[in-house]
Amino acid sequence: MNIALWIVAGLLALAFLLAGFMKATRPLDSLKKNMPWTQDVPRPFVRFIGVAEILAAIGLILPAITGIQQWLVAAAAGGLVIVMLSAAFFHAGRKEWQNIGGNVVLLLLAVFILVGRLAWSPF
Repeated sequence: MNIALWIVAGLLALAFLLAGFMKATRPLDSLKKNMPWTQDVPRPFVRFIGVAEILAAIGLILPAITGIQQWLVAAAAGGLVIVMLSAAFFHAGRKEWQNIGGNVVLLLLAVFILVGRLAWSPF
């Protein structure tokens, strides 16, 4: 189980690192092409989401690698559960149904890590 949790955490961290990096650094005009919602929220909020996603990606991996404050892995996964639930409701409100599938997949992966690190295979 530990190996599966590491693999899923690594993939989830990579996904959020890439998505967060795009939101935190790319010009908003180029983000609007693939993420139309970015034109309807304030620019600082898009940047905040990007930085938060980068920090969550780091939180999924770094505490486990260093062995310091390993409970932060579960905390990062729990934060991502909240973020993905919020994103799914946000996209549903905008009738962007095609985006909800990705949110649900990322949500389920974060739930897997959260439950796994709290109950099945804690550090």
